[in-house]
Amino acid sequence: MSGTIAEKGSGASRQQSGFLARLAKEFVRLPGIGQKTAQRLAFHIMKAEKEEALRLADAIRDVKERVAFCTQCRNIAEESLCDICLNPKRDRTKILVVEEPSTLQAIEHSKAFHGLYHVLFGALSPLDGVGPADIRAHELEERVKSGEVQEVVIATNPTIEGEATAIYLTKILKPHGVSVSRIAYGIPVGMDIEYADEVTLLKSIEGRRELT
Repeated sequence: MSGTIAEKGSGASRQQSGFLARLAKEFVRLPGIGQKTAQRLAFHIMKAEKEEALRLADAIRDVKERVAFCTQCRNIAEESLCDICLNPKRDRTKILVVEEPSTLQAIEHSKAFHGLYHVLFGALSPLDGVGPADIRAHELEERVKSGEVQEVVIATNPTIEGEATAIYLTKILKPHGVSVSRIAYGIPVGMDIEYADEVTLLKSIEGRRELT
């Protein structure tokens, strides 16, 4: 009898261990999370109050089910348009182009820009198979064709891919009669813009130069 109970208990333990391993495996998939950090997070979830763990699960579910991308600028949005595009106080004659929504948020926190945005979700990289269609450059061109936009500020990262993207966008946008500028190089070469401090971002945007 006792042997049967022990065997059942051992099986339950193995099953729980499997559940934890599965959770840790999912955490490892997240950017910047290594195996040890994933294990610590899994154990934290296991030891947390049930309500706390379920709040995390609900938050993840809500993000996947209720959050998407703005149909105009591709920023994060809970409706068809994001809060920035819906804001009537934004300067609609200017569009600032970034690679990722995280960069957009960093620039917003600097309070250095008051126009609209366009998120590319990447940069041109032929070696990786990333072309103009992948960053939806045509969508940006269509926004410029509306005639309301007077300046496009390119804030792609100061990398080879970011520079190539800036040159390409300048080439397709200039013929539409808009001013195309590039943020200044207060940001070190090779550094992602989202990691720059607010003062550096402010100076970079204020010191932008026109591209030709």
